[in-house]
Formats: sequence, C-alpha cells, structure tokens
Amino acid sequence: MQETELHDLSDDADYAASQLQASASMMRSDGIKRSSSSEPDGAEIVYLKDNVTIHPTQFASERISGRLKLIKQASSLFMTWIPYKGQSTNAKLSEKDRNLYTIRAVPFTEVRSIRRHTPALGWQYIIIVLSSGLAFPPLYFYNGGVKEFLGTIKQHVFLVRSAEDANVFLVNDFGNPLQRTLSSLELPMAVSVASEPSTSISVGESPLNENQERTDVVFGNSSASLYNGKQRQKVHDPTRDLSIQVLEKFSLVTKFARETTSQLFRENHGNEYGAIERRNHNQSPLDNSQKASNVTEKIPDGSPVASDPLEVDKLTLVWGKPRQPPLGFEEWFTFLDSEGKVLDSKALRKRIFYGGVEHGLRKEAWAFLLGYHSYDSTYAERTYLRSIKKSEYETIKFQWQSISPEQAKRFTKFRERKGLIEKDVVRTDRSLSFYDGDDNANVNLLRDILLTYSFYNFDLGYCQGMSDLLSPILFIMEDESESFWCFVALMERLGPNFNRDQNGMHSQLFAISKLVELLDSPLHNYFKQHDCLNYFFCFRWILIQFKREFEYEKTMRLWEVLWTHYLSEHLHLYVCVAILKRYRNKIMGEQMDFDTLLKFINELSGHIDLDPILRDAEALCICAGENGATCIPPGTPPSLPVDDGSFYTQQDDDVL
Repeated sequence: MQETELHDLSDDADYAASQLQASASMMRSDGIKRSSSSEPDGAEIVYLKDNVTIHPTQFASERISGRLKLIKQASSLFMTWIPYKGQSTNAKLSEKDRNLYTIRAVPFTEVRSIRRHTPALGWQYIIIVLSSGLAFPPLYFYNGGVKEFLGTIKQHVFLVRSAEDANVFLVNDFGNPLQRTLSSLELPMAVSVASEPSTSISVGESPLNENQERTDVVFGNSSASLYNGKQRQKVHDPTRDLSIQVLEKFSLVTKFARETTSQLFRENHGNEYGAIERRNHNQSPLDNSQKASNVTEKIPDGSPVASDPLEVDKLTLVWGKPRQPPLGFEEWFTFLDSEGKVLDSKALRKRIFYGGVEHGLRKEAWAFLLGYHSYDSTYAERTYLRSIKKSEYETIKFQWQSISPEQAKRFTKFRERKGLIEKDVVRTDRSLSFYDGDDNANVNLLRDILLTYSFYNFDLGYCQGMSDLLSPILFIMEDESESFWCFVALMERLGPNFNRDQNGMHSQLFAISKLVELLDSPLHNYFKQHDCLNYFFCFRWILIQFKREFEYEKTMRLWEVLWTHYLSEHLHLYVCVAILKRYRNKIMGEQMDFDTLLKFINELSGHIDLDPILRDAEALCICAGENGATCIPPGTPPSLPVDDGSFYTQQDDDVL
C-alpha cells in the first residue's frame, strides 16, 4: 500500500539524528579556518554542515542525507555535497541514486544564483542555479545553517540580494559598478540588479587531486549531477524559470513549502509599521523610569540574566484572575431569554473567557463565538438559518462534485488542490478515535468541507494548515454544513494567515516584537543581539493558533477563550509573549541563538501549562493597556478585514 506520509518530516529518522548532532555538526567559517587531512594541500574547509538532505521524490521517506562543504582553494571557492556511506532510510534508493545526486567540487564561478526558502512548519532549503540555467535539487537544512552558509559565501565571493526577489542571491553579478558599492552598505532596496547575464570571474584551474575517497572532495572535473539530468537551453532569467520547472516538483516535501515562502520580516517595514515606529519613537514602553531601569548591555557568557522588569508572577497575582470551572448547561440557560436570545453577550463572553465551555455545550456555544449565529437571534431564527445554510452548502459542494474526469484533466488548479487536501486530511489528528481507522467517514467529511471551501473562496483556495483549524470544529459540530459555515466564519478572521504575500503573518510577528519590547525590554534586547527579531520561532503558534502546542482538549479550551475577544481581539499575541516570558531565564541564561531557540520552542509542544499562561496573558494585556494596542497594526488578524473586495490576494499555485 502506498504510504501516506508525503511531506511531513517531523517523525523521520534523519531529522531525529540531526537534532542530536545539531550543535556538533555546524562549523562556521570563522571558527574552522583550518586545513583538513582529508583535503588536498592548500584546500581549506570554510564551512561544513552535516545532515543536509536531498529529496529525489515527493515521498518523505525517500531521501538522501549527506555533508555539505564550502572549500577555499587559492582564490577559488568550491561547493560539494557528498552523500553518507552505508546509510539508507529506504530500500528503494540505490547506491546509483546516491551517486547520481552527488555534487562534486562546483566552483562558484559557475554559479549564477542561490534561492533561499523558509517554509512555515518545515525546514529551510536552498536551490543552487548555475550560469547555464540548470539547477541542483533543493538542499534541505534540517537544523538550520542557511544563514551561515550564505554568510560564508559572502566572505569569499561577491553576493548580492536581488532587488526583484529578496529570497534570491546573485553570485558575481558585476553588471553595474555602482551596485557593488551600494550592496556593501546593505541598504534595503538600494541595490538595482542588472538584467543582463552575469559575468563570471576568471580564476585558475584548481590543481587538486581527483583520487579522493567518496566522502572527500573530487576536484578537477566540475561537472555534477544536475536536477533532471537533462540539458536545457539557456534562459534569460533562470530564477524565474526555476519557480515553475523545479520548485513545483519539490513543493510537497515539507509542510507549507508551497504556501509560505515569502520573506517574513522585511527590513523595510510598510507604511503602517513605520507609522507605529514613529508614534512610539519617543514613547517609553510603560514609563520613563522603568525604561531606564530596563536598559541592559549585551549579556556575556556566565553573567546573570537581566531581571524581568514586570515580574510577571507578581503581575499575575494582581491582574490575572483564577480560572473558573467551564460553563455548563444549567448556567448557560441563565444567559438566554425565553426566545433564545442572549441577554448580555459581554457577560457571556466574560464567563467563557475565564472558564471555557463544557464539552457537551460547545456545539451551541461555538456557533455564537465564531459568528455563525448572532447573539440576538432566536431559537426559531437559528433553526431557519441552519436550513438555509445547509441548502447553500450543498449548492457549493455540487460545483466540484459535478466536475467530470474529462473536465478535471483540463482543470489544473482543481486537481492540485484536491490532491493536496487528500494528502493532508489523512494526516490530520488520526490519533483521535473520531478520525482513526481506514475509510473513516469523518476524514472524508474533512476532505469534502475543505474542497467545498476552496470553491467558496476560490481566491484563497486551500493551504496546508487549514485542516488543522477545521478538525476541532468538525469534531465538535458533528455536522457537515454547520462545520463548513463555522469554518468560513473562522477563516474570515484567520484567512490572511494563509495569503501568499504573508502580510497577515508579518503584521502579527511585528506586533509580537513590539509587545516584547514594551513588556520586557531586556528580552527584546537579547533577541536583537542574537538576530532573533523576526520572531520566526512564533510562526507555528500564530499560523494554526497553538494547535500543536497543547493536547486536543486544551487547544479547544484555548480557542474558545480567544474567540470571546473579551479583553482584546489579539489576546493570542499576549499568549505568545506570556510563553516567552515564562521561559526567558532559560533562553537568556543558556545564550540561545536563533537555531537553538527555534528547536527549543518546537520542543515545548505538549509541555506548556495552559491555565498559568492564560493568567499571564490576561495580566500582560491589562498592564499594556493602550500602549499595547498601539503596538498592533490596524487590520492585524484576527480583526475582521474591510470588505473592499481585496481581502484575499490571488493565489497562484505555480509561483512560490
């Protein structure tokens, strides 16, 4: 039977092994200036990274791991990637396959560009494009190292970021003499990349020994196994051509690789962020005296961790109220009049905020919290609405059900979305009995609802992660039509999280950075000193609303608290800050860099105590007050968007 694990690498053996070797395997260029006994005389390894992986197919189990090196020989820089000997995670991959993908001593005079990708929940990867327009398969970095890889290259060859695509780095592009001067200043958007082909720098041939072992570098013959192994004509812009001809074939390897490869935290913030920066430029986070006491210098190894300026534990005692028992049926009916209208929606939302809802009541309560039912609707009106919406749902569903096989052959976007949905739903919450087993009817409902949504909102369509958001809703509602419309209501608020331009995610990550600066300036300074201000380690929390950080029941409890919008529409951002502050001493005390921090945050999954975090988030939200609100750009999800027809950007599945 064909395996269903297509593009989630979180459980594979190579990844587990790489986590154990993460620290030991990274050898940065400034720390390994040495000659290796396995390299020819005069050759210097300036970068080495283990567990860099190639995926020849879309199947996660069919992978080849190896060692990536940058080697300096005289004035030339070479790159090699050599597969490991005697290590196989899949019998289908022969030694011939491994030899085919070996990259042997490619000089950077033959490299045109490097494209970097940072998926949302997967691993970073790069694609090397040669001057001929050919490209190597993507190289996946299981435990970080892309930044160091690019930084090392920049020390030895001329590397400039493309003005057209911030994720593309052009190698030895000297088309404009002024360009090199501007690029050396690293001024955002100051570099204009010449459109004509790059001029390679002439370097001498490398006089290195070709008779090395397989794990060593083989120089002299710079030919390497190229993706597809087929010659193509030279193209005007290989990086654009690559998006269509190469990236789409590897887009299923890691989760979210297709949907979230836009830059996450640009240096040049948009106008709305600039306005916030200007508004807060002369404003202290809480008060001037506190700000003065919070300024800290760079923390040297062994120095004590800067104290929490708000002393969050004491703050929680003052403002964070104890959690209450969940709202039950008997108390629920006290909030309704004889016709079924909610008497005081704010009081009801406050009660749910502090205690959540009993499981049996969630089906009714969630419909209100998500906006499917209005608080002033009657029993009769809600019954009528369900009938009307069920008919409307069936009409939309029939649109894709009526597509014939012949039509599907000519409907690429439908085939792609259907295929992606079918692959994702069989991987969603299968540990729950509700979704367990072969031919599970509820898994089929997940598929049908997501396919119907892709026709209801054709611009947004389907993006990986949506199944995570729908799963608890279907689990609670146990009705196809009502689950669909509740999901629609949720996506009205969270849809921008999945836009290709990533503006929704960008604004939330930006807001977290400003809130941390406001509420814990020493921690903010620490992140600044360690290049962590993009807050990418919070990406998964925000994208799927902490779905993978807590067990299923606690996730549902957290969601219904967030959906009340009682203290703030953006309480989830304060939850992020609360978690970071809970672990601030460990983060700062252990001097975590970005890679270590990202690994640490991911490993918190299942180990965060929800109730104290909710109390902390409440206290931080109250303490921040209006200053906190000014940190959050207008329109930041889950704020409802302005209905001007421009809520969703058109999704082009062929462009990453």
